[in-house]
Amino acid sequence: MKRFWLGFAVALVLVTSALSGAIADRLFIIKPLDRFFPREGFRTSPGIFEQQVLKEESVVISVAEAASPSVVTVSITQERQVLEPFFLDPFGFFSVPRQGRQETVQQDIGSGFIVDGGLVITNKHVVADANASYKVITKDDQEHGVQKIYRDPVNDIAILQVEGGDTLQALALGNSDDLKVGQFVIAIGTALGEFRHTVTTGVVSGLGRGVSAGDPFGGFVEQLDNVIQTDAAINPGNSGGPLLNSAGQVIGVNVAVAGGAENIGFAIPINVLKESLTNFEETGRFDRAFLGVRYRMIPKETALLNDVPEGAYIVEVVEGSAADTAGVEEGDIITKLDGKQLAEEGESLAEVISRKKAGDEIEIEYFRDGETKTGKTRLESSGE
Repeated sequence: MKRFWLGFAVALVLVTSALSGAIADRLFIIKPLDRFFPREGFRTSPGIFEQQVLKEESVVISVAEAASPSVVTVSITQERQVLEPFFLDPFGFFSVPRQGRQETVQQDIGSGFIVDGGLVITNKHVVADANASYKVITKDDQEHGVQKIYRDPVNDIAILQVEGGDTLQALALGNSDDLKVGQFVIAIGTALGEFRHTVTTGVVSGLGRGVSAGDPFGGFVEQLDNVIQTDAAINPGNSGGPLLNSAGQVIGVNVAVAGGAENIGFAIPINVLKESLTNFEETGRFDRAFLGVRYRMIPKETALLNDVPEGAYIVEVVEGSAADTAGVEEGDIITKLDGKQLAEEGESLAEVISRKKAGDEIEIEYFRDGETKTGKTRLESSGE
C-alpha cells in the first residue's frame, strides 16, 4: 500500500511539473527547457519563428551590403524645349507667349549593375534615346560617363561601356534555369528615378510569363517571353537593376511592372543575358538573327473564340526585313517557323529565332484571311 501511495505521489509531482512548464511557456513566455535543450526555429510568439526571421534579415542585410557597390543609377542628360509663361501686352488685351528656350536637363531614369570586364547592364528602353548622353552613378556617388551603348535588338537589354569601368566591382551571375516558384529574391534599384539603392524583397511568383515592356508614350514597346514574375516591389526606375537570390547572385534583370496592379513585377532571366554577353564577347556587338517583327502570342482560348490558329499575331513588320521579304504583313498570324509549331504554352517566336544564326534560311507558315500561306526568307543580322 505504501508503494502505491509513493508511486502516486511521484506521478503527481511529474504531472504538476509538466503542466507548470506548459503554463509558463504559454502565459509568461518562460522556456525553462529551451535553456538546456534549445530548438532552432522554436516558436516564441504566435506566427513568428525568431530564428527564421533573424536568418532572413541577416541574408537580406548581407546581400544588400555586398551587392550595392555593384548596382548603379543610370542618369540621362538631354536638351529640352521649355516654354515661357504667357504675359499680357501693354494694353492688356492679348496674352502673348514668350519664345521657347532650350534647357539642359539631367535626371535619374533607371538602374543597372556591373558584370565582368567593367561593363554595365541595363534595359534597352532605359537608354533608348540615341541623341541623349548618359552616365552611371555608383553608391558612393562616383560618376562614370557612358562611352558606348550596345543595344540588343531581340531582348530589352543594353550593355554600357563606361569610363573607368575596370575599377568597378562586378556581381556574380547565377543560373535562372534552376529557379523555383516560391524562391526568395531581392531587388535593388533606383525606385521612381528618385530613391537610389532601394532594397525590396519577395519571392518568385511565376516563371515563363510573357509581357510587353517599355514606354508606349515614347514609342517603344517590346514583347518579352519567358520572363520571371516576382512580388518584390519593382517600380519605374528599377528597370535594369538586378534581381538577386539569397546567395547574392543575379538571377534576373528587372524590366517591367504590371500597370494597375500591386506586387507584380517582371525580370529577364539572367541566362538570356549570359547568351548576349557571350555573343558580345565573341563579336564585339549583338550579332543576332533578326526576323523583323513585333508580335503578341495568341492564347489557345482566344484562338478558339475567334476561330483562328494559335501562333504569333503580327503587330508590326519592319520594312525591308526578313519577315517583309517572306511576305508577312501586319495582322498575319505566324503559326510555324521551319516546321516548329508556335504556341503560348509551347515555343514562342522569339525562342525559335534565338536558336538561329544570321544568314540561316527559314520557312515561315502564316495565316491570313482564312488561308494558310508559306514563304521563305534568309534571317538578317541585327548588326548592332
